[in-house]
Amino acid sequence: MSDAPSPAAAARRLIRGLDRATLATLSGAPDPRESPWPYASLVLVATDPEGHPLLLLSDLAEHTKNLKRDSRASLLFDGTAGRDDPLTGPRVTVIGNAMPIADEPFLGRFTRRHPAAAAYAGFGDFHLYLLNMMRAHLVAGFGRIDGVAAADLATAPAAALAEAEADILAHMNQDHPATLDLYAERIAGLGAGTGWRMTGIDAEGFDLRRGGCVARLDFRAPVGDAEGARAELVRLAKLARGSL
Repeated sequence: MSDAPSPAAAARRLIRGLDRATLATLSGAPDPRESPWPYASLVLVATDPEGHPLLLLSDLAEHTKNLKRDSRASLLFDGTAGRDDPLTGPRVTVIGNAMPIADEPFLGRFTRRHPAAAAYAGFGDFHLYLLNMMRAHLVAGFGRIDGVAAADLATAPAAALAEAEADILAHMNQDHPATLDLYAERIAGLGAGTGWRMTGIDAEGFDLRRGGCVARLDFRAPVGDAEGARAELVRLAKLARGSL
């Protein structure tokens, strides 16, 4: 039996695990008799606890002007970095409507994922957007192409875990920094190094960051509260130390 994740799980992992994407919007046509043209741009991305992409966009940016005219958008998450042949690597295009959202916890998730964004997150022309995902197109390599429905792109709400997220992050970052370094080195395979911080936790796993590098670690099974998350964090710590 193959250990490969399902298309939906692979798509979710790319969306949660990558911190940037290519945003495609519809530009305003200079001549009203013309149809809009596709416009692609680089954006930083985080996710809400259920996995919907979050974008922090300036009103002055061309892509934001486009979204105000037409909320339809797509995001390309490219997981092919470092491969000799990029076309053998995974990537997923997510299609949906990008709408502004005022949510302080979600903004906190974004700025923890992208610490530099905290310097401008409070500016009056910056607003948080959430992509309401409608479907996705996953290419996991040559001949491995699947469509993923909206219902399979997000995880079920885990309100108890979302409420405990800030406390879990504070505890891990303050009390267990060496364990975070072990997660990155021995489970994510990113080599020895110190200074990793946990930036988010959700039902399926958690996110780490050190400087410009990010890492995503998955739980064995979804969790719904702080106790379930603690059990998985302990299990992964034992795995990293070689005691499992």
